Amino acid sequence: MSVVASVVNPKIQLNLGDPSITWIHRVGIAGLWMTLKQLEKLYPIPAERPGNLTWLLTPRSISLEWQGQDFVVLDWLLKQSFQINEEGLISLTGLNTHSINIETQINIHLGITGTFLQHNQVFKFDGGKSWSLIVDGIEIDVEYKKAVSYAHQHFAKQLCDKQGQLLGQSIGVAGWLYPGSVVRHVAFTKETRFEEKPQLAFALLYALVACHYFVLRSHTKLEQTQYALVIPEVVDLEIYAQEYWNLGNLDYKDFHVSSLGDAALKFLTYETIVELAIPDQEKRCQVMLFGTVIWSKQQKTRIEIAVVEATEIMDFIYKLSRISFPEYQIIEYKNKNFIISNMFRGTIADNLVKGFPWWANLYTIFKNKNLFKFITNDGVYKMIQNAEWNLESQKLFIKACHEALKKIYAKIYGRTNEGQYAQIERENIRILSQLGRCTNAENFRKFIAEFWGRAGQLSILEKHWEELLPLTSGIMDWKVARDLTFIALASYPKSNMVEKQILEISDSNSE
Repeated sequence: MSVVASVVNPKIQLNLGDPSITWIHRVGIAGLWMTLKQLEKLYPIPAERPGNLTWLLTPRSISLEWQGQDFVVLDWLLKQSFQINEEGLISLTGLNTHSINIETQINIHLGITGTFLQHNQVFKFDGGKSWSLIVDGIEIDVEYKKAVSYAHQHFAKQLCDKQGQLLGQSIGVAGWLYPGSVVRHVAFTKETRFEEKPQLAFALLYALVACHYFVLRSHTKLEQTQYALVIPEVVDLEIYAQEYWNLGNLDYKDFHVSSLGDAALKFLTYETIVELAIPDQEKRCQVMLFGTVIWSKQQKTRIEIAVVEATEIMDFIYKLSRISFPEYQIIEYKNKNFIISNMFRGTIADNLVKGFPWWANLYTIFKNKNLFKFITNDGVYKMIQNAEWNLESQKLFIKACHEALKKIYAKIYGRTNEGQYAQIERENIRILSQLGRCTNAENFRKFIAEFWGRAGQLSILEKHWEELLPLTSGIMDWKVARDLTFIALASYPKSNMVEKQILEISDSNSE
């Protein structure tokens, strides 16, 4: 049975309303709340715990009380909270790891060792281990470091004095405990280090329990990985704990994203997060992206951070992108199989997070020859047809480009009986190359005039020329028109669909 305690003189008291705490403190409090809730099942009676440890959990606060030496109680609590399973994986009691599958456990282990516990001073391991997973019938070997111990298990020594009592003064907090906290000046370490009250440092230990983790793998250099750390906005401890537990088992493929925005929106659109959301309150999260930088190749550094709030329109467009594009691909590289997430979805998510139109800056993908092979025309076409547009003229512009492509392809088809698809591909490359060389409004006006001129008479242009004039004349930002031209090219159907459409156009022209 669970004992509802009455804590009179708490040794540690934590509250979400504390004005001195940050996002990561609050998620740490949530992780502690989740852990204590699970420990209630294992040790339901205070007498079974050192010092008759008792706690009181409310939706907004945690209070802990005990008797005797502080070190004994805190050391027991930390060792119960942060464990290692027989496979050498970090095992967090607050997540009820006995009920989650091996894929989810590996995901969490990789996420933690790619963000919080990167350095070998705080994470001791005994070599690497490989685990074979089956994704879509394909075997993928996942490698991880086999844990021996980690700093969280022994942190009671840092919280207590030589007599074993909880310290009364602030203590230094390193980056593994609070990502981004660093010594500002080595010559003045004590004066410029990040410090925290022992009670809040204790809460920070549990942040890794309640955070979410994703991996980003490079599309061109598959060995290179980045990790996204998602820190949810916690406003109700009980609701958040239930949200996390309801997620249940996630597959290894669910751990993969292609951008910071993709990680944020993937988390915020989890069904369990939406279902249990507090009414009339937008869901938000903070995302940190960890990657390798030139000046620190030994471990991953925090390279980007953003606070993301999912609005209704962002939610709609992001979910549309997930429907429109394949979730991921499995790529073989150096006799190994890797999962890479769809780059279009990642770029679209980043645009949404930054407040840009979903199609902004997609040209950067099309310009890169190494990335061009990942383009999926059908997906872009679905986005164009189903997404909401700020201006109808933008959608009309794309339709005009599609009509121009049909007529240009029809002319190519009419000149040859064999190899027409290869010639169409060469024409695509030529158009993309010309468009890629547009560096100002004048270059683009020249390009679009030549492009549409080669097609001949365009019905959409004739009918809607006044609406399209701002885009074609440079009255609006020419980069907008450039981006729209790129996605028009990317969304035009290829292969058999192209040949069928060209044949229909050719037949109609002959009539």
